[in-house]
Amino acid sequence: MKSQVVTFLIKCPDQKGLVAKITSFFYEKGFNILSCQQYVNAIEDSYFMRVRLNAEGTNVSKEDLEKSFSALAKPLQFNWSVNYGDDTKNVAIMVSHTSHNLYDLLSRNKEGLLACNIKLVISNHNKLRHIAEMFNVPYYYLPVTKETKQEQEAQVMELLDSNNIDLTIMARYMQILSSNFINKYPEKIINIHHSFLPAFQGANPYKKAYERGVKLIGATAHYATEDLDEGPIIEQDVEPVTHESTPTTLKRIGADIEKLVLARAVKNHLNHQIIVSGNRAIVFPEAGE
Repeated sequence: MKSQVVTFLIKCPDQKGLVAKITSFFYEKGFNILSCQQYVNAIEDSYFMRVRLNAEGTNVSKEDLEKSFSALAKPLQFNWSVNYGDDTKNVAIMVSHTSHNLYDLLSRNKEGLLACNIKLVISNHNKLRHIAEMFNVPYYYLPVTKETKQEQEAQVMELLDSNNIDLTIMARYMQILSSNFINKYPEKIINIHHSFLPAFQGANPYKKAYERGVKLIGATAHYATEDLDEGPIIEQDVEPVTHESTPTTLKRIGADIEKLVLARAVKNHLNHQIIVSGNRAIVFPEAGE
């Protein structure tokens, strides 16, 4: 295997000797362990590990490594995945008419802060085409109505599949995706929303928040599931506000938080820092990446 960073994500029932067995396996295969992060959920008696390896000097092939690790994993009931760091993920962004998340993701990607290829932008409005064009990213305008929803989603799925999309980002895409759509891409759709949900739903949540005199506003990024905004949470953040804040300032502060939260969530996903367990996302911090 050529010199590269290999990342394993492992979850399994908690049991004695896991660290010794796993690290010994990689030592015997000739890997140098760059970082080894672990978490034990004592309530559910489950174990999680993220281990990053330097493959320089190893003679094992990818096929032999995975076959050997499967032999270790089966009796220990591992649910595991491996990434070799030699493929850049393809990303699609879905957006409606709010620009801040779209512009932020495209600019971060251009500056090399997101390790991905943003292949296309899909929107049910034509309003933000100029932003995609600024970054030379194809923009697909696919309007949708209640009557054409199924047909429009089929067009979206065709675009995602034909472009080999690994991750879809709902950067304030203001449409509810069908169960059929979401279940086709499990843990491959990240959504962002303001943390006022479900208390301040509707078209103008910041006005409602102002009327209630909120003291905190924030944002949540999560994997999309059939339960709308109840999927595994990847990132959240909040900022205190006061009675002096107007609906306009609340909206501005909320947009700034959304950009940071969404960017962190996307980066965590691309860096293989997340293990989903039930409806919870175990997010390991960066470890010398």
